[in-house]
Formats: sequence, C-alpha cells, structure tokens
Amino acid sequence: MDLKEQIHTDKLPNHLAIIMDGNGRWAKQQGLLRVIGHENGTKSVREVVEASAEIGIKHLTLYAFSTENWNRPKVEVKTLMKLLVKSLKKEIKTLQDNDIRLNAIGCLNDLPKKAKEELEEVIEKTKNNKRMILTLALSYGSREELINMVKKISDKVKNNIISSDSIDESIINKHLYTQNLPDVDLLIRTSGEQRISNFLLWQIAYAELYFTSILWPDFKKHDLYTALIDYQNRERRFGKTSEQLS
Repeated sequence: MDLKEQIHTDKLPNHLAIIMDGNGRWAKQQGLLRVIGHENGTKSVREVVEASAEIGIKHLTLYAFSTENWNRPKVEVKTLMKLLVKSLKKEIKTLQDNDIRLNAIGCLNDLPKKAKEELEEVIEKTKNNKRMILTLALSYGSREELINMVKKISDKVKNNIISSDSIDESIINKHLYTQNLPDVDLLIRTSGEQRISNFLLWQIAYAELYFTSILWPDFKKHDLYTALIDYQNRERRFGKTSEQLS
C-alpha cells in the first residue's frame, strides 16, 4: 500500500498551514545562488498545492514572505518579488484547472505595485473556484496582525459600536486577516527548524505541529502524505482526557 492509500480522507486537517523553510540552505548545499533555491521552491509549492487539492484538503495556507523578510538584502527581496509575479502568472492555469481559489493575507499594501496588481488579478480570476482555498501569507507577521486587531476593536469600543463585555473569540476572529478561514489543524515546518516564526499565533492555538528536516525544495507530495499520516495517528484532545473522547 502506498502512502496516499494510507490516508483517511475523512480525517484530513480542514486547514493545513506550511512554513516553507530552507530554500537558501538548499541552494548553498548545491553551490548555487540563493535565488535558485527560491525558484526550485516554487516547484514544491505547485506539487504540494495540487496534491492537497487532490486529496481533499479545503484550506491551505503558505508562509510565503514574512514582515521580517523585508530585512533581507535588497537584491534578494527584489528577486523574490519578481519571482512572485512570475509564479502568479505561471500558476494561474494550475489554479483554474484544479478549481483552487487564491487568497492572500498580510500587509499587502507593502508589496511592490506590480506584485500587488498581479496578486489581485489572480485573486479576482479565481474567486469562484470551490475545491480549495489557497492562502498566501505575504508581508505577514502575526504580532502585527494581533496589534491591528486590538486597534480595530478598541476603535469600535471607543465609538460605542461594540461593548468591551461582548468581546470574545468570535469577535477577535472577525478582526484578523484570517477572518474567513477556520483555525489551523496541522502546521508543517520544513528544514529542521522547530519554531513558529511569528506565523498564525492565534490561529494555531490547538494545531498539531509537524517538523521535518527536509529542505523546502526537496519537499514533495510523498512528504506531505507522510505528514498527514503522522497527523492522523495523533489523538487530538483539546484539553479533554482520552477517556472522554472514546
């Protein structure tokens, strides 16, 4: 039995999030420029996106560019933005063929004009697709998202739109970038690093965490299947005991 056949489609994570790490190290190991690592990383994105949609995952969120990534060398940042535009143009057919809707979260106004326009165009063209929602986290930082949420809610309390007593998890969720997405069930991080790196801090409160030493350009669909099988073999208790779940 191959890996895919071992996956129970009725026990899939509703929302899968991935921190795609290791492009630069992959390139360094090959004696190549970092940009080559990022270019090869887009091949893994395509394979994982297609495999996720095919197996039945409804929400996939990819950490594509963090707010901290703006601090990288200017040449690398410029190259990454060009690669984003190139990838969006190239992958529109893949999204349409697989009935995938593109979504984006983060400080999108910080993106270069060309990248933002291309992103908005693909989002518009795929808005009626139903099979899966693919969310790109771009210029995204969870702490910044939480600060923005607090400011928005504070303004509403100040202006008597809502009362402080009414603030609960649902109110908070409605003021996050991910307001239309469910909580994350499984978070995967590649490259051997075992940290969250300011990604979806609120949304992963009860997520299962899966860390792999595989560098992102080498992460393929069989690696995704391995992570999903591991996830399905875990007991998710949400604070309850095993006996309560049985």
